[in-house]
Amino acid sequence: MNPRLLRRPAAVVLPLSVALACTVVMGTAEAEPARHGSAARVVSTSTLPDIPLAPFSNRLLPGSVDDDRDVDLGGIGSDLYPAERRGEYWTVTDRGPNGQISVGKDKRRTFPVPGFDPAIVKVRAVGGRVQVLKSIPLTTASGAPVTGLPNQPGRDEAPYTYDASTPLPYNPNGLDTEGLVRDRDGSFWLVDEYGPSLVHVSPKGRVLARHVPEGLALTGADYPVIESLPSIYLKRKTNRGFEGLALLPGGDLVLALQSPLLNPDKVAGEDSRTTRLLRFSTRKNRVTAEYAYRFDPVGVVEPGQTKTAELKISSVVALGDDRLLVQERTDKSSRVHEVRLRRGSDILGSRWDTPVTPSLEQLDDGAAADVPVLAKRLVVDFNTVEGVPGKIEGIALEGSSTLVLLNDNDFGMTDGPAAFDANGRLVDSDVETTLVRVKLPRALR
Repeated sequence: MNPRLLRRPAAVVLPLSVALACTVVMGTAEAEPARHGSAARVVSTSTLPDIPLAPFSNRLLPGSVDDDRDVDLGGIGSDLYPAERRGEYWTVTDRGPNGQISVGKDKRRTFPVPGFDPAIVKVRAVGGRVQVLKSIPLTTASGAPVTGLPNQPGRDEAPYTYDASTPLPYNPNGLDTEGLVRDRDGSFWLVDEYGPSLVHVSPKGRVLARHVPEGLALTGADYPVIESLPSIYLKRKTNRGFEGLALLPGGDLVLALQSPLLNPDKVAGEDSRTTRLLRFSTRKNRVTAEYAYRFDPVGVVEPGQTKTAELKISSVVALGDDRLLVQERTDKSSRVHEVRLRRGSDILGSRWDTPVTPSLEQLDDGAAADVPVLAKRLVVDFNTVEGVPGKIEGIALEGSSTLVLLNDNDFGMTDGPAAFDANGRLVDSDVETTLVRVKLPRALR
């Protein structure tokens, strides 16, 4: 039977209930005990209906996808940014449908729809449905699709076909897009996990510039590549580059590294709870500050979880020129903190940007080692709010007291050989793209 016939209805309105969320005042990077409880609640839920991926892609770039393997449009929850009208949002897909299949001791990264091109998607929540209003494909300087394929052999995962049997070509233009904001001139800024990089895109989706770490030596791209980011970011964990992006009122950007750097090695990165934020001046076209951000223990973010490497930042939201919401998450749980980007917390150009030992990532407690780790205050723990889906990657602020959340459904894909049937058609996970509005008990501004 076609797995599409087994899916849930496109629009689902779930029964909602009110749950408790805690507000915690932070004086250091570690949490203090909760002082009092407060209620946060889901006030609306909307889902994206099934939109077959090939027609969607081919309307944007004719002939780009010849076979979507029964994959629907998804992955648009990589980020969420308010559009001009209330209730409308800019979103962005990631690199497209992908998974992992083990072949012997090798874990191969699969791209079942290699012709898919990442896209900026404008949506509106109407009742229980998410409507697609506009889609913008990401293209190179000559108008070709950037694709979502990895860039460099030896640095990025090797790409394979859906069944992990046949290698696919690398593409230096490829982007694994995540965070997104829209600038005042109508252009977009995106962050990417491959470089990791910051990408400036025209209102029509053409890449104007890609900022990467010094020493990346990316060649063959059909758009300008600028080595303007600290070289220490070359140590990013595979598939864990830049994930969050915020546009401050003054025009600066804040880029959030999803996971701690593998600095100086994989063991240090996997065990670390310290990741980094960069401040980038769009006027000066360069990084102007860097901050150390300390995760809560993984068992606090997701009760029962013991693997520190599951901690990630996916979304950052500007509240003011020096105030920021930062989301800490695992694939199952999510919490949001508020931080202030103070001048005294800037570590740009310090010893922590050099291959020093112990590295920033190796410190058990950065504050104890005189590292100005950002102080933070817990705003909401979504573990305690009924109706919030898993794997939230996009967060936007609506008004002063409502958070709008969007999940990444991974295009309905799962890992392993069972992701596709014997005919090469997707066995859908039935995880829907879901937009949820959460009313907070008090204003953030």
